[in-house]
Amino acid sequence: MNIYDNIDIFRSLIYDWYKKNGRKFMWRETDNPYFILTAEIMLQRTTAGHVKKVYGDFIKKYPFLGSLAAAHLDDVEKILKTLGLRYRCKLLIKAANFIIDNYGGVIPHDRSELLSVPGVGDYVAGMIVNSAFCGREYVVDTNIARIFNRVLGLNMHGDISKNKEIVKYASVYFDISDSRGYAYSIVDFGAMVCKNIKPRCTHCQVARYGVCMYQFF
Repeated sequence: MNIYDNIDIFRSLIYDWYKKNGRKFMWRETDNPYFILTAEIMLQRTTAGHVKKVYGDFIKKYPFLGSLAAAHLDDVEKILKTLGLRYRCKLLIKAANFIIDNYGGVIPHDRSELLSVPGVGDYVAGMIVNSAFCGREYVVDTNIARIFNRVLGLNMHGDISKNKEIVKYASVYFDISDSRGYAYSIVDFGAMVCKNIKPRCTHCQVARYGVCMYQFF
């Protein structure tokens, strides 16, 4: 069995697990690119659980791009203060104004164009394309890279999220219809099962199938 066969298998196993155990969040129940963009910027360097507590109030206050672009920084900070990292509030307003000024208020669906938006990095751009526009873009962060490293037995060390080999395998993983669902499945799998510290291997569908190589390195 080659490495690409393993990707197909663990992609299917993770997706089956997700359909039973996946987390429910407001920004996952829409394909509105504005809702997804703001959520993904908020999710940087914080947990989905923390974002969930403030996201509803944020969207109620700023229900569309123009309302965020016109927002006062102090008001945004009041809603998002529990998330920490005050600079993200500036980024949200800056991103909204940038999209209005450069894209006529329409959030771009192209990865390269999204990368020009303040606060949008490679991971966020991929998530927006997949979640809002039904794309098949690869998505990699440290958590997703960790899963590929373990499941495929790559035995890589250090920060491997930008490793070309990891990106290549992620491109295969996400080249499928419903890449949105597969993106959420691997994100939740990394948060709930294949954790950085004390992974729950005894609860892992992939390990039970015998694909995961984590136990060997």
